[in-house]
Amino acid sequence: MDYTYIDRNVEQIRERIEKAKSACGRDGEDVLMVAAVKYATPEEIDRLREIGVRDVGENRVQQMLEHYDAINTEGMNFHFIGTLQTNKVKYIADKVCMIHSVDSEKLAREIDKQAKKCGRVIDVLIEINCGEEESKSGVLPKDAEELCLSIQKYDGIRLRGFMTMAPRCDKKEDYLKFFQQTYAQVLDIWTKKLHNISRPVISMGMSESFEEAIASGADIVRIGRSLFCKVKNKKYKNISEENYA
Repeated sequence: MDYTYIDRNVEQIRERIEKAKSACGRDGEDVLMVAAVKYATPEEIDRLREIGVRDVGENRVQQMLEHYDAINTEGMNFHFIGTLQTNKVKYIADKVCMIHSVDSEKLAREIDKQAKKCGRVIDVLIEINCGEEESKSGVLPKDAEELCLSIQKYDGIRLRGFMTMAPRCDKKEDYLKFFQQTYAQVLDIWTKKLHNISRPVISMGMSESFEEAIASGADIVRIGRSLFCKVKNKKYKNISEENYA
């Protein structure tokens, strides 16, 4: 199969990331693109690797394990970006470079436990439900500080920052409101409560909103649909950003 559509899409997204950085005065800063591969085939992931996209985001544990066995994982970094059940942590603890979706101390405690079994310290992000939507996971903004403080005692995990997914917005500028509010909140928590010198890693923005996320301070953007949307395959048709990224 001809995978040049992936090459073209990656090039376009990288150009848009650079333009977004320039537009807000962030030239020279790194913004990591994580490829959300929920609907990707192993062949498509291998193509991403071949053209230099080495960070992939997985939403489901079983699918991650299938991808892990099917592709060339050399040099690849696996991020877990979906809802994670505590009983599934043991299957990915030795494989992930970062878990973006910690939303409870119970989950943090299990990640700590499994990380120690693997002799690792796992980087994690606190997921904030910035739109306070009942249908989405993540800790409510008002509870984010308490969760951050509660997981400091676990030395098998390293709190690196925060992740959020904005509600679906009809207007681009509406994304800015959610991202800017989240950025201001997490920076306040990080500097005033956690006493860290360096700024937190912030993962926010997807296919329809990553430019607004960059303008609001995102360090990681999670791109899925825009990488694969030009494939002539029904499984990519009418997939919302909320379901795909």
